[in-house]
Amino acid sequence: MSGVADGGAYDVTETGTEGVPGEWSGAPAGALGVAELELKPALEAVLMVVDEPATEEHLARVLERPRRAVALALRELSDDYTRQGRGFDLRLVAGGWRFYSRAAYADAVESFVLDGQQARLTQAALETLAVVAYRQPVSRSRVSAVRGVNCDGVMRTLLQRGLVEEAGTEPETGAILYRTTNYFLERMGLRGLDELPELAPFLPEADAVEGDSPEGIPSFDVDDSGDSQTDH
Repeated sequence: MSGVADGGAYDVTETGTEGVPGEWSGAPAGALGVAELELKPALEAVLMVVDEPATEEHLARVLERPRRAVALALRELSDDYTRQGRGFDLRLVAGGWRFYSRAAYADAVESFVLDGQQARLTQAALETLAVVAYRQPVSRSRVSAVRGVNCDGVMRTLLQRGLVEEAGTEPETGAILYRTTNYFLERMGLRGLDELPELAPFLPEADAVEGDSPEGIPSFDVDDSGDSQTDH
């Protein structure tokens, strides 16, 4: 009689009197090396547990396969899911591959995840994020100049959500510069910033309106806790 315990296979001989495994293999029955596994199911298994998009190079190294074979298998899987009308999709985003729920079922996913609670960015946050995306790297005061209002609190929200990050300082003023993150690309479904819609020409040049919000003057913003913070 055979069985499986703790991931290992064993055979129990009929002569055993207390049901103790007679032969222990120490490994799952029929276990294969990584390079011997069927490629597409192996890719699916790995991509089910990634926290961020996985690059073709990384997947090829982990699965011990040529990158070209991995790239081809990923695209075939993506095409298969689309053709079958599955509720999930495999997409190349921010330089790597990851599973996403299909847009047609966004309402179902939102209902489950939010459970009636609104967790979307405010209009002010969306406007600020757009300015950063098209003018990056950019300082807070320049973003405020484009929007015409102080954006300190909104920038803190975007930083906390991982949509923007610090990108050094401006040589002339020493002001902190900000740019969008890979998480921003992932959430937007973009491979890179070059896929942003052509909206930049419609934004005013910050230099033309920056007189009302000079970099050297500290700005103040009251956050949710009631504390004020000086812009750096």
